[in-house]
Amino acid sequence: MIAAATLGALAPAAYASSGSSSLPLPGYGAMAVDDAHGHVFVSSGPTGNGIVVTDFYGRVKKTIDNEPGADGLALSADGTKLYVALSQGDGISVVDTSTLEQTARYSTGAQSCPTYLARTGALLWYGYGCENDWQGKIGKLDTSATDPAPEGDQQGDAIFDRAPLVASAPGDAGPVVAGQLTLSLSNLHVYDVKDGKLNAGPSGEVVGSNLNDVSLTSDGVTMFTASGSRDHVEAFATKDLSRDGAYATAVHPNAVTVSPDKAYLAAAPGTNSDNATGVLVYPVGGSQPVRIITGWSTDNVVATRGITWSKDLAKLFVITQPSNGTTPTLHVVSHPTEPESGGGHGGKICILFICIPIL
Repeated sequence: MIAAATLGALAPAAYASSGSSSLPLPGYGAMAVDDAHGHVFVSSGPTGNGIVVTDFYGRVKKTIDNEPGADGLALSADGTKLYVALSQGDGISVVDTSTLEQTARYSTGAQSCPTYLARTGALLWYGYGCENDWQGKIGKLDTSATDPAPEGDQQGDAIFDRAPLVASAPGDAGPVVAGQLTLSLSNLHVYDVKDGKLNAGPSGEVVGSNLNDVSLTSDGVTMFTASGSRDHVEAFATKDLSRDGAYATAVHPNAVTVSPDKAYLAAAPGTNSDNATGVLVYPVGGSQPVRIITGWSTDNVVATRGITWSKDLAKLFVITQPSNGTTPTLHVVSHPTEPESGGGHGGKICILFICIPIL
């Protein structure tokens, strides 16, 4: 394990984000990137009723209102639709990604609180459950159906304290991963998808306590997890939960996302204390980050599940929030996998994450 001070001494210099924009939302739920239209969707989470749409420079283009508790987001396979979990609206809404207007809404049942979304092919999976009363479950919406209707209770024998976090590889077979948030220890379940059903695979408490984020490679072979009890993100094989690497982040990692080409991952701690870093961009299988991204106030931290990529890896989108978890800010980072050269003759002296060019 690389301690924070050691990481600061050995890693590449830290660089600020390319641009940022405060978003007109009371909180943060999720983020989705529409590469075809050059849009980023950011939802308000359970404390608001909207989705902000920005361009790839972070400029706000529209706010989609009347989306109660807009939380989890997922794009359709063809990118023409955005699905929104309405944690305070007991439903899933559909937004046309061209017109940016809601076109449909499907009820998930009273007091269901759908919160997280994942997609395999035309099947949309949602983690639902309102309170920490061990009623958390997984539901399904077949978006290819003539008249789509949500179907609950798809999780088999798995038991969740509240709405489970769901993540997936986008192919028809998945897998779908469902994780129990906040608990000590956090349980994690892996399912493959066959004939429109979830088939239980490996499960266990391998991720430690207070699971915050899960990201799968596009082929579904490997998943990366960020848990509050760790000082690193971890990689696991989805076939059997065997360990497949670790990436130092300093304390309490709360966000991790693997790039669409499976070559890089970006991760961040949920605190700015104890010499914690900003967003670290690692080559998958690498020992040191190729870039460390900072530039926001020390009063702000990277939001839980607050990092995602553009398809071509030219942009990395990062959400930060004050420590009290209110108004989010979107940071747009250009060419996040490319180390930046310094001024002068290119040399730098770095103490922790403060770097001074050598002239």
